[in-house]
Amino acid sequence: MSAVAPTDPDYRPSYAAAAIVGAAVLLLYLVTLAPTTAMWDTSEYIAAAYVLGNPHPPGNPLFVLLGRVFAVLPIAPTVAMRINVLAAIASAASAAFWFLVTERVLVHWFPARWQRIVGGALGALIGATAFTVWNQSVANEKVYTIALLGLAAVSWLTVRWCDEPDGVKADRTLVLIGYLLGLGFSNHPMGLLALPAVVVAVLVRRPAMIFRWKLIVAFAGAGLLGATVFAIQPIRAGFHPAINEGDPRTWHDFWYNLTRGQYGKPSVLDRQAPLSAQLGMYWQYFRWQWLRAATLAQPVWQNVLAGVYLALGLGGGYVHWRRDRSSFWYFGTFLFTLTIALVVYLNFKYGYSQAQEMGDYVLREVRERDYFYIVSFSAWGVWAALGLAAVWKSVGEMFGSEQRTVAGARVRVPHTHGWAIGSVVLLVGFVPLAANWKDASRAGQTTTRDFAYDLLQSVEPYGILVTVGDNDTFPLWYAQEVEGIRKDVLVANTSLLGTDWYVKQLLRRPIYEYDSARGPAIYRGKHWNRPSGPPLRMSAAQANALPPELPLSEPMTFEAHGVRATIRPDRLPGGALVRADLLVLQLINDSWPDRPVYFSRTTGDYPEQLGLEEHLLTQGIARKLVPPPLAPGRDTVLVGHQGLVDANRTLALWYDVYRGPQSVLRAGRWVDQPSVQIPFLYVTEAALVAQLEADRGHAQRSTQALDMARQLADAIGLSGIIQPAAASPALPLPVESGAQTLPFLDSTRHDSARRDSPAPR
Repeated sequence: MSAVAPTDPDYRPSYAAAAIVGAAVLLLYLVTLAPTTAMWDTSEYIAAAYVLGNPHPPGNPLFVLLGRVFAVLPIAPTVAMRINVLAAIASAASAAFWFLVTERVLVHWFPARWQRIVGGALGALIGATAFTVWNQSVANEKVYTIALLGLAAVSWLTVRWCDEPDGVKADRTLVLIGYLLGLGFSNHPMGLLALPAVVVAVLVRRPAMIFRWKLIVAFAGAGLLGATVFAIQPIRAGFHPAINEGDPRTWHDFWYNLTRGQYGKPSVLDRQAPLSAQLGMYWQYFRWQWLRAATLAQPVWQNVLAGVYLALGLGGGYVHWRRDRSSFWYFGTFLFTLTIALVVYLNFKYGYSQAQEMGDYVLREVRERDYFYIVSFSAWGVWAALGLAAVWKSVGEMFGSEQRTVAGARVRVPHTHGWAIGSVVLLVGFVPLAANWKDASRAGQTTTRDFAYDLLQSVEPYGILVTVGDNDTFPLWYAQEVEGIRKDVLVANTSLLGTDWYVKQLLRRPIYEYDSARGPAIYRGKHWNRPSGPPLRMSAAQANALPPELPLSEPMTFEAHGVRATIRPDRLPGGALVRADLLVLQLINDSWPDRPVYFSRTTGDYPEQLGLEEHLLTQGIARKLVPPPLAPGRDTVLVGHQGLVDANRTLALWYDVYRGPQSVLRAGRWVDQPSVQIPFLYVTEAALVAQLEADRGHAQRSTQALDMARQLADAIGLSGIIQPAAASPALPLPVESGAQTLPFLDSTRHDSARRDSPAPR
């Protein structure tokens, strides 16, 4: 009995099998699902979805809407987990579409449905367990799993259109594809990556389509209709949600947001790294997909497996071209767009961990960028499965074969026992599942959420907390807006203070009541004055009229309420104060001491750059701004590079408040090295506690804390770095005579000095 062709009336895709495979992938993702938030953009996206806000450009309105729906569905115990489930469902559904595409190609040369189902399942499995796909599908770090679903659906529809471009449903299918492309764009520009492949498929299969203007207008109109989801951005911005990045209420701000002007990306003609290096970055990430584990002999096994999967994929592409050229033109163009073309377009710097032998001589990305290629790794599973199916068939033929008519053509196929014997080669498809489980899984990982809790609880009620980046800010947004943890704390991020929208966000933020019942015991029994006004005694226009930067030719002095800081140009990047620095000083001038001011220890030496070293007191993983005189004493201890430490508060936070150390130990592994500075805080904190306990004569507690530091270091891959802490004298910078003052920070001068200054963009 011959197999049917895709164009035969009797052909039916195996939708039931695809659903079963998708459900199995979903089960895998749910077993390895993150129970809460994670590093990088996870917290920002979850919080933005929860408050129906606008995340960073281009804003991702489709994700925000879907995320809000999932946030209120009673499908998991926490909001974060519910939105993580959204990512898992999207990727699992994508795997089902890749199943259908793979099975559809195999119709031309595999005679039995069960054989094609095995091949389709392999395509879904390989793509779903590639490291980046798996890791992004169990925590909603990005919106790319939604993009993946849209592109997989477009791929299946285009492949089916290629079968019958003149069928009764052909035109409607193209219009639906146009709508899905526009809808995908409203999630992220990545949603358009299938468009070149769709155009190529149409030109190859039915070139006369380019003259069918009503159809072209309908296709474009459907795409624009899908993209109208962007209209939610200015609407929500008008309600001033807690997360309102870009504040896109005007057409100018909306367009600036949509085109991501904030990032200042150079032209593709201005290469940020050699193209060879950018292709090398992609190859590094491709190697990760099949074996990410950092404890094995990476170069050997990663290269071997990468070579195997590269060969399988290229072989699968070849048999795709030979057996089903009509859909090959779509899928081949699609994969080219997702790889070579995307590498050229993205124009990245050197990768975070790429070409380490070049050290600091090259500019690098601040983190690994493998997630930009998630669709290529997922779709590669189709070609890898086709290549593996070809090997399966070839091995089976060694044990006997026969001529059969398959899809209208005569082909040689193995006997039944040949298929069975040859199936041993299919185990190759299970390698990523086994090799990536430990590294891709996020089951039980709560470190990010617990870090946010710890850092916020380190700040006294109604305090201002200065942070510097994504990983010490977005988790705090999540903790405050989603879980309601310490909303009384005002978070001021220096990376965003230079933007006009962020200052507006700070000025509009309500003053939330401190809930002493939910706060740590160390803050109970005291009266905390609730502030009565905004943190800055200036308007948003006045704040944005501050100069983008203020070069210093000599030291300058900042004075406010007893704080006296000498700011030296040789300690500032570029020898200049930028607008964010000026606003941090303004926050001190306008809010301190009515509001406690803290610097997260993730800020490094940033407060020292502002000349505040004589006014800093370490309390746990934050440093408090305190008035002079500040000198060592019984409870104020000078500890090496930590400076002066509030021993009582630090020990109370460590023993009675902090949850992060145990979270790090439970995780047992830290795959993402670019964010390792967050768990590393607990390594240094444990070492600090060991020193404080030793100074108090508590030898056993000191030893326990030092052991904890070593265990934490081992857990994050930094074994052997812990040595006994040693105290060293503090060397505060002197205030130089004749230093300039900063008159623009005098709150009495704002109206007269800043009213007519234009706000820079």
